[in-house]
Amino acid sequence: MRDLFRFLHRIRSTLIFLALLVISLVLLYNGNAHHRAQAISSSNSVVGTIYTWRKEITDYTGLKEVNRKLAQENAMWRNRHISTYSTVESRFVRIQDTIRLQQYTVITAKVVNSTWHKPKNYLTLDKGSRAGLHGDMGVIGTEGIVGVVSDVNDDFASVISVLSPDIKTSVQLRRTGHFGLLYWDTNDPRTASVIDIAKHARVAVGDTVETRGGDGIFPAGIPVGLVEEVVDAPGSNYHGITIRLTEDMTRSGFVYVVEDLRRAERDTLQKANERP
Repeated sequence: MRDLFRFLHRIRSTLIFLALLVISLVLLYNGNAHHRAQAISSSNSVVGTIYTWRKEITDYTGLKEVNRKLAQENAMWRNRHISTYSTVESRFVRIQDTIRLQQYTVITAKVVNSTWHKPKNYLTLDKGSRAGLHGDMGVIGTEGIVGVVSDVNDDFASVISVLSPDIKTSVQLRRTGHFGLLYWDTNDPRTASVIDIAKHARVAVGDTVETRGGDGIFPAGIPVGLVEEVVDAPGSNYHGITIRLTEDMTRSGFVYVVEDLRRAERDTLQKANERP
């Protein structure tokens, strides 16, 4: 306490100056309308700036909830998009038109863990069997395909990333329709290879590669990548194609898990055809 008094005694001149300054400002504010208006204007500006900062901070902290809601809205949009429907014909339709039957549903999930620098890469989603997820469901992002669900428990799912040689997804060139398989053998998270496209197919740098569909995992027409390099090795009957993936696999975020509603029907028919 004695040290405090000594400190206050040492700065007594400064304290007296500040007290007189405050008194003079109060007298000036109360006795002059112009200065009072200026003070009010300045205080409003300061308060407005503080409120703006507070709003920006609260908006930033609320981005997680905003992103969740946007992902849900995107899932609803994808469920209504034409790519999730297949054309059917019905003898009960009296007009010369086509109707569509929904073939895919979409479930929103968030990536809680992922790898991209290993020989075989995986992702973990925050949804599991309680949300309707099961094995062999396709996973897509905002820009392209992500992977295939491999294992699930009640609340989480493991996904084999497209950055894994264990996945060979059927893809095609959007411009020509020639199809092959997506295969990750570049050890680069930004690129992958497309194999089994014959040399007679016309392939150009910049061509769009998309999912072919029909495998019960991904709908047709989902972006996969852009052709970056085409190499024709002597003695090979196929192009050596390197593509740049449209989906950035090095970042985490919301993804969409796709279920083919007609897969069981198609698989049953295919198994029947395979019987001797």
